[in-house]
Amino acid sequence: MLSNEALKKIDIELGKYPDNQRRSAAMSALRIAQSEKGWLSTELIGYIADYLKIPPVQALEVATFYGMYDLKPIGKYKLTVCTNLPCALSGGVDAAEYLKKRLGVGFNETTADGKYTLKEGECMGACGDAPVILLNNHKMCSFMTPEAIEKKLAELQ
Repeated sequence: MLSNEALKKIDIELGKYPDNQRRSAAMSALRIAQSEKGWLSTELIGYIADYLKIPPVQALEVATFYGMYDLKPIGKYKLTVCTNLPCALSGGVDAAEYLKKRLGVGFNETTADGKYTLKEGECMGACGDAPVILLNNHKMCSFMTPEAIEKKLAELQ
């Protein structure tokens, strides 16, 4: 289900833990799998569990607890807007509303062209840079005013 390169990366993560603590590599293994496949199907989560030699429910618990894992297909660009209180007070809700109108989708929806998925996120630890948007789980975008959002969307074209 995964490439040899992805499995090698998971093996590196497994090497960081004692053999009786293989579950500790679940977050990293799921991240690696999602990076390669785009999202985590039930079958892929089960495959990861088998590879880690842990019960499938343990991998599923991790995948369903954390918001960074996608359990259904998403757009090419996942935009996660922080709307926790500090960001909300500094424009996070406004940024989210702007994106909803601009993209024509709500939270947990993908644009018709499959390009963008909009998500609501929990605190990203960048309150001083609010409002913030996390792009594809890896790039933090700070001070996301409507003008900054338009600039970012133009870069993604």
